[in-house]
Amino acid sequence: MKELELKYGCNPNQRPARIFMREGELPITVLNGKPGYINFLDALNAWQLVKELRQATGLPAAASFKHVSPAGAALGLPLDDTLKKMYFVEDIELSPLACAYARARGADRMSSFGDWIALSDECDEATAKVIQHEVSDGVIAPGYSEAALAILKTKRKGGYNIVAIDPSYQPAPVEHKDVFGITFEQGRNELKFGDDTFSNIVTRNRALTDEQKRDLTLCLIALKYTQSNSVCYAQGGQLIGVGAGQQSRIHCTRLAGNKADIWQLRHHPKVLGLPFRPDVSRPNRDNAIDVYISDEWEDVLGDGVWAETFTTRPEPLTPAEKKEWLSKVTGVCLGSDAFFPFGDNIERARRSGVTAIVEPGGSIRDGQVIETCDKYGIVMAFNGIRLFHH
Repeated sequence: MKELELKYGCNPNQRPARIFMREGELPITVLNGKPGYINFLDALNAWQLVKELRQATGLPAAASFKHVSPAGAALGLPLDDTLKKMYFVEDIELSPLACAYARARGADRMSSFGDWIALSDECDEATAKVIQHEVSDGVIAPGYSEAALAILKTKRKGGYNIVAIDPSYQPAPVEHKDVFGITFEQGRNELKFGDDTFSNIVTRNRALTDEQKRDLTLCLIALKYTQSNSVCYAQGGQLIGVGAGQQSRIHCTRLAGNKADIWQLRHHPKVLGLPFRPDVSRPNRDNAIDVYISDEWEDVLGDGVWAETFTTRPEPLTPAEKKEWLSKVTGVCLGSDAFFPFGDNIERARRSGVTAIVEPGGSIRDGQVIETCDKYGIVMAFNGIRLFHH
């Protein structure tokens, strides 16, 4: 098949719409549903991310995409009991791939609502069971077991979007994009990352662990497929905060840092112990947790409101409790798709427990940025690589 007609483009008024190959056959097969224009943008960007993560780490990988940027991405590392509770997978026997998607979805569950999923490996039954209980638009993977396919086909009243992609497909080395009737052409971003990516450490602290290198690599690969400007926070083999598409670098750092802080606060015993009514759905639980953690907690705990969500009225998570919990966070990694122009980015990242950073370097204020890292004992590597994506 050389082309696939679509219902419409980005918006219903944008017709006609299709995806097609100038040469050769499309490397995808729609197994179920009718994916749209934005679905395929998410699917193809997300697939590149997880395929590259798999190649770089040797571990299964998954991504949760929304509007052509990852809300989360992760590796197939085991989940402890706290993470299982946070991600609502306590009752599922998890495979490594299922762990990867649970982690990817769990990075920012609010943003992942209605996501597009990418899986680096054949979707197995365990992963399908995790997907089954989440609100999602579709999934792309190199294949599906019979049991997984049967489960996924029950979603959205049988209309769930399921796409298979040929894992051996290699795109042309030059890519094109039309804007306002004008064609842009550029070489594909084929940069790969390895240990030499972190060889230029510019801070006094020069100790990078293998786990930090893994998480920094995860950040860099995710940044390749995140709308710029962008910054990623990662910990434990998964993204925990993504700041995408901001005009200001500090706004990227703040946005991603705030998301990372919410992820950390979801570990708090008060949050894990929230007494939800059994009839409250997962999306409504996620929304309630987000509000409970925020300064607008009265919206879910106020008189006449709390009983809609909880069996008993929880005590608020106070600002002092949040500050104390976050003050203990450490071991977070951060990647940036371009250089930090000011030390304020480091100040903000440090408050979210960042201890290792990778960025291109090249700012006229690199000295100030390095000095700020040294003040907190943060290790920072300049990789000399800008990773803008549009």
